[in-house]
Amino acid sequence: MGKSSSLKSTLAVSLNNYLDAGAIVAGASGLTLWQNYLGLSELHLGWLNFISANCLGAAVGAIIGGFLADKYGRKFIFTYNLLVYMFGVLLIMCSVNFPMLLAGFLFTGISVGVGVPASWTYISESSEINNRGRNISLSQMSWGIGPMCILLLGMLFAPGGYLYGWVESLAHGFGGDGMAQASVEVFSSRVVFFSLFVVAFIAWNLQRKLQESAEFEAAKESGQQTGLLENIKVLFRNRIAVKTVAFLAIIYLTWNLVASVMGFFQPHIYESAGGMSNKDANMLSCISWVVVVATTFIISFLVDKVAHRIFYVFGLLCALTAWFIIIGIGVDSLMWLWIFTILWGINNGCSVQVFYALWGSELFPAKFRAGAQGLMFFIVRGLSAVWGLVFTYIYGENGEGFTVAAYCMVALLAISLIVGVIGAPNTRGKSLDQITKERYGDTV
Repeated sequence: MGKSSSLKSTLAVSLNNYLDAGAIVAGASGLTLWQNYLGLSELHLGWLNFISANCLGAAVGAIIGGFLADKYGRKFIFTYNLLVYMFGVLLIMCSVNFPMLLAGFLFTGISVGVGVPASWTYISESSEINNRGRNISLSQMSWGIGPMCILLLGMLFAPGGYLYGWVESLAHGFGGDGMAQASVEVFSSRVVFFSLFVVAFIAWNLQRKLQESAEFEAAKESGQQTGLLENIKVLFRNRIAVKTVAFLAIIYLTWNLVASVMGFFQPHIYESAGGMSNKDANMLSCISWVVVVATTFIISFLVDKVAHRIFYVFGLLCALTAWFIIIGIGVDSLMWLWIFTILWGINNGCSVQVFYALWGSELFPAKFRAGAQGLMFFIVRGLSAVWGLVFTYIYGENGEGFTVAAYCMVALLAISLIVGVIGAPNTRGKSLDQITKERYGDTV
């Protein structure tokens, strides 16, 4: 596959990251509107988060999708998976009761999980030796563009937003002039989810036309492809593969436990610790994602030319500095809020997730490459769901445990930094076949 072809396929597959992050942010930004419309309790909201793209739904989907991609091919996932995503989004858009809304969140979350291992694997396998890191970075840039765009749309369409008048007209066009106010306001969330439906439809049309991964085809022709259960057994019987799963799961889990909490609590931190208004807090959160996109774009030009360990350490040092500012100085001034925002944005742009996606697709043989990633994603998203509940308990009802929570964040980031520095592989400039032979020999 030529350089332009790999870039084209990367951009097509990267839309999955947009849809992943976009679904999480769209769900979070519209929760209050759905709560008012359907009369939901906090327990209902907890269930929506638990089975969504941010937690269990994606976790279950990832372990299923990873092994399906290794059994039937990456193209198999691209051909059918986004149809499930569109169905889930359609359910959310049309929801008139809690079961419909819950089912929509579940289908969307499972689809997100199914697509992640296949996407990262395909991008790596379709890239050339000297632009594999670039393509993975560009894919991660889409992960930042999703929340940025969804937050912007949410602000425009939300009650009081610049385009809310259009939302009101649309709502009354469907439900008549006698609609309750909560029924009208929830249409802003329906419109935001419709934008995800449109992007998913475009992505599905692009992805179903992609060629199958040459790496997968070669493994299939050599007779390496076996049943799903056999691939799982091979993965766990191989000592190197198990150590690799442990290494990647540790660095990604410890970082993601912090990142997942920040994805939900960042505006709250601005409000409770920084004293900002809700509107300004959401705007600063959006700016943080702009920093993410800009940083990832810059990194994409350098990641194949500079040792990965340097960027890995740099990103985590920015994250640790941001949290030390909160602990030692506080963010009760606009200047420190901006510094915190920029540092955390740089961390996300040069994040552990970038290298987890890159190394996760490099360090396993094609036979169970997607399955191993699906397993790790299952572990990370599943434990992140549990951690979200634990963090809420530590944080307290009114933020009285904020300092303790911040120290927990520092400890988790430090673990990710130390383990990553010790175990960072030297894969830059090597083909996937070369990496596999160096690590596994002819045993797989």
